[in-house]
Amino acid sequence: MNNLIIKNASQVVTCSGNKGKHGKEMSELHVIDNGTVIVTNGIITHVLKQGETIPVNEEYYQVIHAQDKALLPGFVDPHTHFIFGGYREEEFSWRMRGDSYMSIMNRGGGIINTTKATREATDEELFELGKQRLNEMLKLGITTVEGKSGYGLNMETELKQLRVMKHLNQSHSMDVVSTFMGAHAVPPEWKGREDAFIDFNINEMFPIIAKEGLAECVDIFCEKNVFAIEQSRRYLTAARNHGFKLKIHADEMVSFGGAELAAELKVLSADHLLQASDEGIRAMAQKSVIATLLPLTAFSLREEYARGREMVDNNCIVALATDLNPGSCFSASAPLLFALACIYMHLSVEEAVTAFTINSAAAIDRADSIGSIDIGKQGDLILLQFPSYKFLPYHVGMNIVETVIKKGNIIINN
Repeated sequence: MNNLIIKNASQVVTCSGNKGKHGKEMSELHVIDNGTVIVTNGIITHVLKQGETIPVNEEYYQVIHAQDKALLPGFVDPHTHFIFGGYREEEFSWRMRGDSYMSIMNRGGGIINTTKATREATDEELFELGKQRLNEMLKLGITTVEGKSGYGLNMETELKQLRVMKHLNQSHSMDVVSTFMGAHAVPPEWKGREDAFIDFNINEMFPIIAKEGLAECVDIFCEKNVFAIEQSRRYLTAARNHGFKLKIHADEMVSFGGAELAAELKVLSADHLLQASDEGIRAMAQKSVIATLLPLTAFSLREEYARGREMVDNNCIVALATDLNPGSCFSASAPLLFALACIYMHLSVEEAVTAFTINSAAAIDRADSIGSIDIGKQGDLILLQFPSYKFLPYHVGMNIVETVIKKGNIIINN
């Protein structure tokens, strides 16, 4: 049954809207006290205030009595790399002794390490690993996730990753939005031929992926000693010509002009942005490029956090994501994400909630169908153990999601 009534929730935190929220708008959660939400055939059909009559026959609905519990939209995670083989726990210990991310990459670690393991993994192995990771994310209240390829860096394995994600989207209760990230790193066999590797992705990979419908978005790691600004511009422009939406890993390690390029191309989202310049931040705000921030990664790498407060104050659309991956952030902890965003990136609780619901939905171009509790949207909802959304960062690092609802079906009941 995907007909559901959630009665008398202490707060219905609607996050209402159909597009990403800029700056000060991010503080407007549109909370209804003691509200009721009705989901019919998987779609939200009624959002009622206290005392309003329920206009449906309750015999045909499952009913949740939600007194003293806050109801929110399901969380949306718009940046992960959740399909991969192997692990890199040894590299984590190297970082803890002071080795830099780039120095580990330069001696064969990092992305190239995971590429080897992912190339060796079978489709079935990647599917089972992906399913396990999605199951864990669901328990944390994440109901839609973006997944990137980029651990193949050759035709066979990139397609394998994307096909596994497509299969998971079809078979798992979680919605999976796939992104092709063939330009995640330069594999050893292409070293010194970076421009030719970009050509390979444009001329050979893009047409196949577009024809098979394996990805909605295309991403590139625009960074010093990875892919240059002009290479990134050429790659992303060609991706747009093939009908893909655009994303970019930008200004993570150094201020490189990635945010400015994101604004120039009006990409859907620019992600990381730890070293984004003042000019880049202003340009992204003006062009409505979504700034997707990944505090768990900064935490894991012992890096400075992205300037979330300044981005909000400069009228950016700020989203949050976990960046689950095997190297720089082996975590999808939504509870820790909220704490870090508020404590170290200086977002208000309201801004953080907006950033992981309606704005993160906008970062995968889904704000018209998920990310808020609005009539006509998909019935993706979570109930907290506590009566207020303000417990999300306050109960530091603890999962307070009690019930997860996907398309009107109760999927998790902790």
